[in-house]
Amino acid sequence: MNDETSCAVIWDMDGTLVDTAELHYQAWRQTATEMGRPFTRADFAATFGKRNPEIIHQLYGSSYSDAEIAEWGYRKEEHYKSAARRGVELLPGVRPLLKNLHAFGFKQAIGSSAPRGNLDLIAAITGTQLFFETVVSMEDTQRGKPDPQVFLVAAERLAVPPRRCMVIEDAVAGVQAAKAGGMKCIGVAFVGHHPIAALRSAGADLVVKTLEEVTVPTVQGMLAT
Repeated sequence: MNDETSCAVIWDMDGTLVDTAELHYQAWRQTATEMGRPFTRADFAATFGKRNPEIIHQLYGSSYSDAEIAEWGYRKEEHYKSAARRGVELLPGVRPLLKNLHAFGFKQAIGSSAPRGNLDLIAAITGTQLFFETVVSMEDTQRGKPDPQVFLVAAERLAVPPRRCMVIEDAVAGVQAAKAGGMKCIGVAFVGHHPIAALRSAGADLVVKTLEEVTVPTVQGMLAT
């Protein structure tokens, strides 16, 4: 049963909590080399934020079986995690906002297209596990953003209705997913995967350069409208 009095913030991870885009790019480059396939910056930009099976299908068609796709995806994530273990920092404004939302009683979750192992690793490295009541990952969904499934699953687990949920995103597909799910959305342009105008056009209710611009009253005011 939904708690009609609670509010929730659902965080995307890559480009929002942390900037690990270059680690992902290098991991895909390494994996594509092992596959005997090309992988360019343009390929990365066109597929960033999607689930691994969707990325492989989009770039390489139906050349691989489901088992092969799973194996290549596993290899890519092992390359990524190996690099991430060397150190990852939270983006500007993230830790204070996490702490203040927690102090004010907001429920918080991660909603990401990434595999669960990646999300758990980054949360552990950054020391943010205690702020999240649930983590929704690639394994919990069948459809990637801009489908709202990942955020709707998070809202259901938090027992908060979508209209009382705020999504924090950096990607056009993520903003579209939040709005398709009936949620408010803050777009963050710091990493620069998508320009401010594109995030606004996708439907973001607020676009900021960094989360240093966002406070608890900001979120409360947006969810009250």
